[in-house]
Amino acid sequence: MEITTAIKSFDKLSLEELYGIIHLREKVFVVEQNAAYQDTDYKDQKSWHVMLKDKEKVVAYARVIPQGISYTEASIGRVVSDGAYRKLGLGRKIMEESLKVLNEKFKTSACRISAQTYLVPFYKSYGFKVCSTEYLEDGLPHYEMIKE
Repeated sequence: MEITTAIKSFDKLSLEELYGIIHLREKVFVVEQNAAYQDTDYKDQKSWHVMLKDKEKVVAYARVIPQGISYTEASIGRVVSDGAYRKLGLGRKIMEESLKVLNEKFKTSACRISAQTYLVPFYKSYGFKVCSTEYLEDGLPHYEMIKE
């Protein structure tokens, strides 16, 4: 197994990459987490897409959203890894790459996210702080978090 990184704007994604992204997001968020929600939200076209691939298969992913779309600050969302690849540190790798994109493409380190409750400690390790009370998003408990 050789994991490679690809970072692309929406218009540079190949059809295979786009299909792989959607497949992974649905596999984990809709099927595995049993959350019926509208995944396609027209934010993808304005975002940068961070992928970790095993050969051509997208095995981890995040999207980095510019300021003013989801929040006043930039945002990182749809952070996901394939169940077969968990415990390999891909979550850390995808976050590190996403934070680099934030700095390089949007010239900021300020970032607001919506984090599933069980992942709060993970995001805290990157300097994010809880800035809301717990709420349900797509039927799952979340906290809003900010990194300044």
